[in-house]
Amino acid sequence: MISVAAVDLGATSGRVMLGHVGHNELSVRPVARFPNGPVQRDDGLHWDIDTLYSSVLKGLATAARDDSEMCSIGVDSWAVDYALIKDGRMLAAPFHYRDARTEPAITRVHELVPPDELYAANGLQFLPFNTLYQLSAERNLPEADSFLLVPDLINFWLTGREAAEQTNASTTGLLDIATGRWDDTLIERLGLPRRIFPELITPGTTVGTPRPELNLPGIVTAIGSHDTASAVVAVPATEPDFAYISCGTWGLVGVELDAPVLTEASRAANFTNEGGVDGRVRYLHNVMGLWLLSECVREWQKDDPALQLVDLLAAASALSSAVSVFDADDPGFLAPGDMPARIARWCVEHGLRPPQSRAEFVRSIIESLSAAFVNAVRAASELSGKSVSVIHIVGGGSQNELLCQLVADRSGMPVLAGPVEATAIGNVLIQARAQGLDSDSLESLRALVANAFSPTRYLPR
Repeated sequence: MISVAAVDLGATSGRVMLGHVGHNELSVRPVARFPNGPVQRDDGLHWDIDTLYSSVLKGLATAARDDSEMCSIGVDSWAVDYALIKDGRMLAAPFHYRDARTEPAITRVHELVPPDELYAANGLQFLPFNTLYQLSAERNLPEADSFLLVPDLINFWLTGREAAEQTNASTTGLLDIATGRWDDTLIERLGLPRRIFPELITPGTTVGTPRPELNLPGIVTAIGSHDTASAVVAVPATEPDFAYISCGTWGLVGVELDAPVLTEASRAANFTNEGGVDGRVRYLHNVMGLWLLSECVREWQKDDPALQLVDLLAAASALSSAVSVFDADDPGFLAPGDMPARIARWCVEHGLRPPQSRAEFVRSIIESLSAAFVNAVRAASELSGKSVSVIHIVGGGSQNELLCQLVADRSGMPVLAGPVEATAIGNVLIQARAQGLDSDSLESLRALVANAFSPTRYLPR
């Protein structure tokens, strides 16, 4: 039996999980959970990375006490955000991807490299917070020795090694889509200093041993450190013709391919080609996700602190009248703030009846997300040529019965929901494989997941 610790950092919370993997055996259990979120500072919206790292260390210490056989640690997180490093020290806390500072930089970048040339080079969906726009807006670049994405920063603090794991590096927009290496030509055209780009490593690589003062056992192993890359590893697919929805704060909707899709139609549809484990391509579209719902609940709890999401979902499911379906991908919903007001305003501006109650808001959000998810699945299949006969929903959204059923109804396909902790499970599996687990292919790892975590099936009505 192989015992490992998975550090899984999300945009609203983090967790440390202990995983145990053996022949036909797989289990994970949480040993620590902690909140995460943006903090407003004088120069913009940041992550409280010091507090987050402190919580990670406490969680890992608990994991080590709970399991003396723990032999490896793997870290995954959200993508695109980074810290600049100078003489081994962080210059400033990472900016939050919802900070608005990149807006002027987008125009500058596109003047240097037009969007169609960018897509041909990196294959990435346009998002205003992609790392290449953030770096182009960065004021501290002249001082920096290197930049490290969030999981790479945590690995650096754990081991002292500066390296960029490839699946997360693929979200920067600065990897060559053909080679998977840093794109020196693009970096030069954008006027970015080549010295700041660390060595690239692949999932399964040993990053190093924890610093002695941390008193942690085993080694630190690179996994699919973009949380979606790890989540896709743990999709319990038993057939190849599946689409996935990794549903949490964001909804990442797509298919797994062997090669990128770089057509003009793909660019126009704003689909992305991100790196997956074992050289696979995560061909997907980012949908706003449960952020819409969590922001509404946060706004309502200002007046009603006892408000519970489970009650809102029950009321939304019980509605028999139709609600308006809005564009869940509208960039107006990206920033923090009064989400109910923005949804109502969108509906009015587009000639739709705005929701009139909290239950209607929740139902409208879930109807709109299910529509966006299904549209993205269909587009992924059409643009890539890959047939899809089943949709897997993993992550927190797999617990939302109304959402899962509506996706099945709208798509006309069965939906298999779960596991909830897919990201941590994928993290655990890649560590275990690096430590000698006799399961070489992603398909064999997914079969292990399917046996250990039987998904809930939703059939179209």
